[in-house]
Amino acid sequence: MQAIVGLSRGISRAFVNGVVSRSQNSAEASSGAEADQKLVTAVSGFSKPGSNYNIDNILKGQIGDDAYFIARHVDEWSHSDFQVSSQTLLGRQEREPELSPSSSPSSSSSQSRADDARLHADSSVRKGNADVIGVADGVGGWRAYGVDPGLFSNHLMRNCERLVKAGFFVSNSPKALLEQGFREMQESKAQVIGSSTACLMMLSHSDLKLYTSNIGDSGFLVVRRGEVVHRSHEQQHYFNTPFQLSLPPTELQSQVLADRPESADQYEFSVEDGDVILLATDGLFDNVPDRLIVDEMAVVQHCKDEVRLQQCANTIALMARNLSKDSKFLSPFAVNALAAGIETEGGKPDDITVLLATVSL
Repeated sequence: MQAIVGLSRGISRAFVNGVVSRSQNSAEASSGAEADQKLVTAVSGFSKPGSNYNIDNILKGQIGDDAYFIARHVDEWSHSDFQVSSQTLLGRQEREPELSPSSSPSSSSSQSRADDARLHADSSVRKGNADVIGVADGVGGWRAYGVDPGLFSNHLMRNCERLVKAGFFVSNSPKALLEQGFREMQESKAQVIGSSTACLMMLSHSDLKLYTSNIGDSGFLVVRRGEVVHRSHEQQHYFNTPFQLSLPPTELQSQVLADRPESADQYEFSVEDGDVILLATDGLFDNVPDRLIVDEMAVVQHCKDEVRLQQCANTIALMARNLSKDSKFLSPFAVNALAAGIETEGGKPDDITVLLATVSL
C-alpha cells in the first residue's frame, strides 16, 4: 500500500518531470501556430498485484504488461523540400511482390505514382503535424507458454513512437501508423511472440480533429463540460476475449486469435479547447464505471497545469486499483460477466494504465 500512496503523492513530481516534460519539450522548441496546438498530458498506473512496482519502467512507457507512448512531431520542412512516398505514409498492407522475369515493372511504378498523386492531392493530409498518444495491453495468457506478455505491447508502442518522432506518419490516419508499427514487428529478424490490444489517438494540427484507431478492449473517453461527447466501444470475440494483434509461433498459429490492424474501429471528430481526453487499458474500464471516471475528468476541464493533471491521473488510477481489489463491488467487469451468464462479483485485478490529456488550442 505504501507504493500506491507514494504514487499519488511523492511520485507525482517524478511523473511530471519525466513523462509529461518529455512530451512537451518539442512544443516549447516550436514556434508559430503549430506550437499552440497540443495535448497537455499525464500518465499514471499500476501493475497487477504480485508484480514488481518499477517507477523507472513506468517512465519509460511500460506498466506491467501494458505499454504507452506520448509523442509530438511538427514537420518543419515544406512539401517541396521534403517528400515521403505514399508507400511509406499510407502503410501498405502487403510488401511489394518480387517481379518475375516476364513481369513488367510499369504496373507497379504506375500504382506507386497514382498513390503519391492521391496522397498529395488530398489537402487535408499533413505529414508529421500532430500530437499522438497510445496505449496497448499485452495478453497475459502467453505467460503460460513462458512468454513475457509485456514485450509485445512494449515493442508495438515503441515502434509507433519512433515513427511519429521521425515524421513517418500521416496526421489523420492512426490506423496506418498502427499497421506500420505492427508490420515492422512482423518483418523483424528478432521476432517478438505475443498478442496485444491497442488504442491510438492523434490530434491533427491541420484540421484540429482527433483521429483514433482502437482494436480490442483498451479505449478512450472525451469529456466536455462534464459530459461524455465521444467514447470508444470494446471489440470482443466473446466475453473477456478481445480483438488482438498477434504474432504466434508457427506451431500455435491455428490456436491463437490473430486479428489484423485493419479490423480496428476508427473514429474522427472535432475538439474544443479544454476538452479532456482519457486513453486507458481495460484495467481501468473493467473496474471503474464511466460516471466515476467522468466526475474526475470534469475537474480538469481547461486545465493546463501539468501537476494538477498528474494528480487527477493518479486519482483515477488509484480508484481503479482499489476497486479491483473490492470483492463486493459490482464492477463493470462483473456486470458484463453476469450478462454473459457467468456468476461473479467484485473487481478484476489487472495492470492499469491511465493516459490523461487536455486539448490546448
